[in-house]
Amino acid sequence: MSAHCHAHAHSSTPPSQGNYRRALWVALIVNFAMFAVEVLAGAWSGSVSLLADSIDFLGDALNYGVSLTVLGMAVVWRSRAAMLKGACMLVFGLAVLAKTAWAMQAGVLPLANTMGLVGALALVANVGVALMLYRYRNGDANMRSVWLCTRNDAIGNIAVLIAAAAVWGTGSAWPDWLVAFGMATLAIHAGGSVLAQARREMSNQLEGAN
Repeated sequence: MSAHCHAHAHSSTPPSQGNYRRALWVALIVNFAMFAVEVLAGAWSGSVSLLADSIDFLGDALNYGVSLTVLGMAVVWRSRAAMLKGACMLVFGLAVLAKTAWAMQAGVLPLANTMGLVGALALVANVGVALMLYRYRNGDANMRSVWLCTRNDAIGNIAVLIAAAAVWGTGSAWPDWLVAFGMATLAIHAGGSVLAQARREMSNQLEGAN
């Protein structure tokens, strides 16, 4: 994926800008709504994986907002925005790791039924957003970061559903903790990938200017 993304890194404006802008607005609204749902459900059920997913929804909504702000600007500004978003993804990943460590010490058993219901709702929301953004997955670093966030969310939702079934079947909170750890690792990896590409694009722009 990164190779295809790099091939489009020098375009001055995103393709199909009008359609892309509309897709971002829909994605922003959906993610803010799901953040509210998951943060309440996570707190109610005691599920750290749902809380992790709620933080990810909030981060994505902020990412879409930044993307809308820089849409149509020069590549260097979009690359700078991508660096900011990549850094946010890293911070969110580290925050989830810390929350998971706390949950393991507290030993709270989450409510599997709530995890499953909200996880399924989140998956439907993310698959819909992912389908809208799929055509833009090979754009510049800014567009790539938006796609990565949405893709990671869908993967995380499936993992939450698996964890819910495992918590219900085993009566143990370990599946919830393991999923939260995996989601944090995914966010950290994706954030590093976006930061690396954004730096390459900025470097290419500076070299072109000289």
